[in-house]
Amino acid sequence: MMEDKRSVFLILYFSRYRLSLWVSTFYFVCLLISSCEPMATTFDDTGEASYYSAKTYTPVTDTPSVIRVMTWNIRFGAGRILWFGDACGERVVLTEEEVYNSLQAIVDQINKIKPDILLLQEVDINSKRSCYIDQLQWILDHTWFNYAVCGSQWKAQFIPSDGLGRMDEENVILSRWKISDAQRIQLVLRNDQDKLTRYFYERCCLVTARIEIPDFKNFYAVNIHASATATLDIKQQHITQFKNELDRINQNGGYFVAGGDLNTLPPSSDTTDYCLQDKCSWESYHSAGDDPMHKEGSDYSPEQHFLDALYQTYRCAVSDSLYKSDQFHFYTHTTRQDHYWDRTLDYLFTNYKWANHSVVVHQDATKESDHAPVSVLFILPE
Repeated sequence: MMEDKRSVFLILYFSRYRLSLWVSTFYFVCLLISSCEPMATTFDDTGEASYYSAKTYTPVTDTPSVIRVMTWNIRFGAGRILWFGDACGERVVLTEEEVYNSLQAIVDQINKIKPDILLLQEVDINSKRSCYIDQLQWILDHTWFNYAVCGSQWKAQFIPSDGLGRMDEENVILSRWKISDAQRIQLVLRNDQDKLTRYFYERCCLVTARIEIPDFKNFYAVNIHASATATLDIKQQHITQFKNELDRINQNGGYFVAGGDLNTLPPSSDTTDYCLQDKCSWESYHSAGDDPMHKEGSDYSPEQHFLDALYQTYRCAVSDSLYKSDQFHFYTHTTRQDHYWDRTLDYLFTNYKWANHSVVVHQDATKESDHAPVSVLFILPE
């Protein structure tokens, strides 16, 4: 409670606020009077994830020897709209029609690809920016998935930045089969922000869960959304924490499919600096006198070896040699509304086997998000 009161007087230092001080303070005071709940949610290092189920159960009648796994950052149902936070736009709040149209396009892709296990990032379940629509429940009820678990990536009652308001963004695992032992694991917080900014900022996490496929024991799915703009040491720690969880499952005799949005490039990427591609019309980088010289989150040059240990220890769906043979074919992301994919940020790893030649980057999904889905066939252990 006292921390919330102190934040009223620190509001001026929250660099992304455009609300005037008195309006911001007014909102804080009203919220504090009406509730003693914290403005933003903090988490333990490890905690139970939240469980969801579809309103109508879809029977699983097949006994598979292979399953399709997919990862997709769905950009909270914003499609390719020029949002203020990541695409040089002005929009902060979407309309209900925009959100439902985007969700329909997303489930159309999911139902076409038909993954058995799906890792989603940036799924809103109760956010002002997406009209408080529970996107996870909607996706569950419009696909063949029966179960899901989620862990909060960014949760706050009220964010007084550009009118964002209430925020609840989740990392999600969806499955046709029952899910158990689901956990949310906190990733290291950014250490380069003032206390107030850090209080309201996203709290990156990974979600891990056991998938109860009949006759297959100790099978897990792990989903991560690493920071896009943290300092190099924090981003590297996120990737290390991800690998540590995979190591734990592997050392305990488990099998896993794991991945998500790692927000860094494959080790052998030809292009590593995207400042000029990502800059807004009013920004300048790479010129004499520019401070900073690089756009936050767009220069991956110092990160070229961040994924080395993952590639060396586990099997990436897009191997390094496959990626080098045709990098353009495996690009999964762009920041620009009307441009094609220009870099790879999304990955799938396993400690067992992918089916040969089965990986697909679904680059035809150009309107549903600023990320393309990636899917691959996983061979279930005998």
